[in-house]
Amino acid sequence: MELIVFICLIALGFIAGTITEKRHYRSIEAREHQFLSLPAVTIKHFDHPEKKVEQVALVSGSAVISVDYFKRMLAGLRNLFGGRVKSYETLLDRARREAVLRMKREALFSDMILNIRIETSAIGQSANRKKNIGSIEAFAYGTAVTYRK
Repeated sequence: MELIVFICLIALGFIAGTITEKRHYRSIEAREHQFLSLPAVTIKHFDHPEKKVEQVALVSGSAVISVDYFKRMLAGLRNLFGGRVKSYETLLDRARREAVLRMKREALFSDMILNIRIETSAIGQSANRKKNIGSIEAFAYGTAVTYRK
């Protein structure tokens, strides 16, 4: 009986995690579509001879995505056998894209974001087991530039 309850809880966790992840991806895709007109590029300088810079500002966005129990369990199994840890790849992808979207939301006043950088880190590791990751943080930052009209 305990084994059946355990399996049901694992299945419920998997289903809930999958639904939440898919919902988050749909939200990200919708917001990315909204921000298509605001380019965010990695180049440091963008010389546009006809336009003069009116304003610059540092903009940033941060996102922390939690690792669910099922992904942690899958990653542990993958560590035993080797190979790609797809469960963590989707976590990093969601965190990075969310951080860039939050940075763009902060830069709505601008025409372009230059020199963007994205930093990622694992946070909330348990002290006794360095392999367990609690959450993934992505931090995106860049220089928002507004040109004279």
